Amino acid sequence: MSSRARILFASLCVLCFGLGPAVAAMPDSPFAKELFGSVTVPAPAEHGAHVIGSFAKGCLAGAVALPVDGPGWQAVRLSRNRVWGHPALIAFIGRLAAAAREDGWPGLLVGDMAQPRGGPMRTGHASHQIGLDVDIWLTPMPDRRLTLEERESLAPVSMIADGKLTADPAKLTQARIALLRRAALDPAVARIFVHPGIKQALCRKAGPDRAWLAKIRPWWGHDTHFHVRLACPADEPFCRDQDPPPAGDGCGAELAWWFTDEPWQKPPAPAKPLVLADLPAECAAVLQAP
Repeated sequence: MSSRARILFASLCVLCFGLGPAVAAMPDSPFAKELFGSVTVPAPAEHGAHVIGSFAKGCLAGAVALPVDGPGWQAVRLSRNRVWGHPALIAFIGRLAAAAREDGWPGLLVGDMAQPRGGPMRTGHASHQIGLDVDIWLTPMPDRRLTLEERESLAPVSMIADGKLTADPAKLTQARIALLRRAALDPAVARIFVHPGIKQALCRKAGPDRAWLAKIRPWWGHDTHFHVRLACPADEPFCRDQDPPPAGDGCGAELAWWFTDEPWQKPPAPAKPLVLADLPAECAAVLQAP
């Protein structure tokens, strides 16, 4: 075990003491989504934030909240309390907002990130568990500060033509394509999930500069936003990365499959709800910390 891993393990073990009040406040549920979904503040962490586990089976200690208003972004759906992330994710959002504004994009509307201690969510996501995922709307930020009510009720715009799988060219504008490219070019980004119709349009319009397309991955939903996933930050020994995306731009047979009947007739079944024992053992300490 590396010195960083030993320090992290020791600090997580420290969290295991004095757990009575925290445990008593937990809901009487076997499911991890209820346990993590009930916690409203992050777990304390020594030596910075700690990512534990994988994107769909993990947790986060020492999470940082994204300011709901920043230079070039506004967070939406605040009632969900999913504005938390690893400092690397907060930094990425700042970089993307600044770069996008240089390109003429009015600003980012930032949707779900992670819960205060990561972990499974009660609704909406199988991933977003370790503070390295963020949903960014393809609707530009208005030129004014949104009210709390607007942040809850504002409807994002779909990029997909009505009744079709293909993107509407009037909506998937060059400005939106430039935003996606900017995000994909960030070296911290591992993957970006979009609707297959968006990926198809990007493949057609990208031109000779195509290396960034490898990070753009088609997935169900994601017609109103793009889901950015960062790679595990350096020196996070308990973070479990995905394998890198396949070689190539992803515009061939693997994309063509999405325009057959098969993926829509048999979408993935909902995953069985996780219990705490399904997560890395360290997540119990993160969950139960004062």
